[in-house]
Amino acid sequence: MPTFYCYNRCSTCRKAEKWLRDHEVTFEKIDLVATPPAAADLQRWIQANQERGLRYFFNTSGQRYRELHLKDRIATLTIPEAAQLLASDGKLIKRPLMVEGDHVTCGFKEDVYTENWL
Repeated sequence: MPTFYCYNRCSTCRKAEKWLRDHEVTFEKIDLVATPPAAADLQRWIQANQERGLRYFFNTSGQRYRELHLKDRIATLTIPEAAQLLASDGKLIKRPLMVEGDHVTCGFKEDVYTENWL
């Protein structure tokens, strides 16, 4: 069963959750901010999806991303460093994060969800 990491105050997460429910997709819901994924899990997901690059996993429009000046640092981060950083603050993770095994999608686009989660 896929795991849906989301933030309830995020409108994109609410749209994604509605889409999942409308399409009767079974999932486990976890609050991304209260319970971010473990660094080991994030490291595994990033490694399994390296072709997407580290930016794919970061909420690049988030306040915390800007505060930490990650735009300038992301190119030099190692995968373990990125995983540790993401695990330390769920708001750094692009949301919603949908995971099943090593299969991952970040953000919400209907066509991507149709292709990956139906």
